[in-house]
Amino acid sequence: MCDPTSTYPFIPCVPVRGLDWVRGVPLAAGVHFGQILVTGPPGSGKTTLIERLGGWPEEGYIDLTRKGWWRASTLALRPREIHLGLPFVGRPKALTLFGPEWLEDWRSLELDSARLQIPPAKRHLLSADWRNRFAFEFLLPPPETIVAYRRERARRGTHPIDLVIDPGQIRAQVRIHAQVALYFHRQGMIVHLRERAEHPPMRVDDHGATETRLP
Repeated sequence: MCDPTSTYPFIPCVPVRGLDWVRGVPLAAGVHFGQILVTGPPGSGKTTLIERLGGWPEEGYIDLTRKGWWRASTLALRPREIHLGLPFVGRPKALTLFGPEWLEDWRSLELDSARLQIPPAKRHLLSADWRNRFAFEFLLPPPETIVAYRRERARRGTHPIDLVIDPGQIRAQVRIHAQVALYFHRQGMIVHLRERAEHPPMRVDDHGATETRLP
């Protein structure tokens, strides 16, 4: 994901310097087991990572356009896999990247990052430190890797979404998750990216830029 020759937008990132190993999975040093939320496009390996960590087996959902999503009960049990409800220009409600509305119109939809809600910063000693309560692990393999995996998975017939596998659509799913990861980082959230569950995490390295245009 940090390779400028990648087929999806380049994110400036570098390897995490310190690592802790949990059940054979490399994590950024200082990230606690109970902080981890795993997200990414369909077929990116989220379930595999959660299983290796021994996390909560059920998938969760959060609507990132709703103020206070960070208090949602679905986030109480961690580590867990979560799906994101995301805002798009001209659409009043959040969409998932596997829902029918996004799948039908994905070529024309643009992420509306201004509507992404961010937890408040810790203001005093007794206030909740919401921005550090969660550590987001974005699984972002190269799109061609996801295509190959989903085609193999389609032969098993376990996931209805694999009935239609469009490489262009998958590139868009990866790109949008990358945009969200970069936005979260720039708003002070804990964000790491990796291509596979067993790969060491990377961190965004854009020197704290806040005005650079998102990919």
